[in-house]
Amino acid sequence: MPATTRNLVSLVFLSVILVGSYGTSSRFDNATNTIKALLKGYDIRLRPQFGVQALRIGMEIIIASFDSISEVNMDYTITLYLNQYWIDERLVYSNNSDDNLTLTGDFAENIWVPDTFFANDKNSFLHDITEKNKMIRLFGNGSIVYGMRFTTTLACMMDLHYYPLDVQNCTVEVESYGYTMVDVIMYWRNGKDAVMGVDRVELPQFDIKEYKTVVTIEKLTTGNYQRLSLSFKLQRNIGYFIFQTYLPSILIVMLSWVSFWINHEATSARVALGITTVLTMTTISNGVRSSLPRISYVKAIDIYLVMCFVFVFAALLEYAAVNYTYWGGKAKRKAKKLREKNETLYDKDDNENRNDVSDNIELRDLRLSPILGIRNTQNFNIDVEENSNTSPSIHLGSSMPRAAVSRSYIGNNLIRRKSASGALPRRRKLFTHFRQKAKNIKAKIPRVQDVNTIDKYARLMFPLLFIIFNASYWAFYLMQ
Repeated sequence: MPATTRNLVSLVFLSVILVGSYGTSSRFDNATNTIKALLKGYDIRLRPQFGVQALRIGMEIIIASFDSISEVNMDYTITLYLNQYWIDERLVYSNNSDDNLTLTGDFAENIWVPDTFFANDKNSFLHDITEKNKMIRLFGNGSIVYGMRFTTTLACMMDLHYYPLDVQNCTVEVESYGYTMVDVIMYWRNGKDAVMGVDRVELPQFDIKEYKTVVTIEKLTTGNYQRLSLSFKLQRNIGYFIFQTYLPSILIVMLSWVSFWINHEATSARVALGITTVLTMTTISNGVRSSLPRISYVKAIDIYLVMCFVFVFAALLEYAAVNYTYWGGKAKRKAKKLREKNETLYDKDDNENRNDVSDNIELRDLRLSPILGIRNTQNFNIDVEENSNTSPSIHLGSSMPRAAVSRSYIGNNLIRRKSASGALPRRRKLFTHFRQKAKNIKAKIPRVQDVNTIDKYARLMFPLLFIIFNASYWAFYLMQ
């Protein structure tokens, strides 16, 4: 290549570089000047279209993650992207709507932005790693996109009547704090498509069955406010509770039935097994309640745990009935035999004593009182000493005065006269009535001849009742 041609190419290449650098520098200078020109005389205190019409603000939410759901605090934590769209005619800088400037979040301090807040928010924070997660995109026709990424904890009032077979509705409530519907109207941009990322969200204990966007009007003393609601329908997964609560409770109840096959005389074994199952059910119940709020109504899991506790406690009481029936019956039989033996011996000794006294006693010089009242009340005390060869002595015992006899006194026992009406007091009648009823009921109860019969019936009735309870429980709650 000739030197002249080579020099010409170099000049052309250098010219292109100089023109390009000048164009880039000019473009930067133009953008800077444009921003300065837009902000000159801009009043951030006034909303766009002030005094003309209500400003329409479009909302768009992208779900990043569901972090946690707490039944104790009745809230849930979610990380999301919030994008807001509106038009500010004061920021028009080009006829081409495709022209745009992407600026940092600090630029929001120089222009008007919506006072959007979350009505059910408890605590929120804006992510600031590595910089504040905020951005503003300004289009040539004055359209603005204001986006941010943050994590918020939102209140979610849960109905736990069917816990853990429940379905909950948790919402995201977006609203303008100060501007009523006269000034600002919020709407979901593109309807339900304004919410994205729900399909990618995974929760450990819940499944998102559906979600929907709702627009409502909040009527307050300060005016009517537009509220945008994003509602999630969350169904709880039962798998965790099957393995952590239900299955252990079923096994503990079945373990309590083992005592029905243990000999009723093995008291230590059956009592230890019964107490162990009762304490285990108490521990499971306490563990479940610790993860739930202190609410007054009864939950589905409470019903199941209480019934399991009733079954294991009833198994312990069943052995108490067996033990009482066995040892109580044995003691009664022993007492009856001893009483019969004593009565036989007493009758035999009494007959012998009477025969001896009738043969040896001679009534000599017995002087009777001429007074008939005293004579009829004389007591004869016969003292017979055992192993004595002498005849028994007879003493005339002290008698009661006639006056005492006339007043219905016999011996030392006082017999009170009946009242004039002849009716017993009401309290004594009531007591007698109940005692008679109790005797009738007791007489109708069949007596158990063999305590093993109780265990045999328990082996059948306890599993049968538990199966009926489980069938009713799961059929009722799963069909809701």
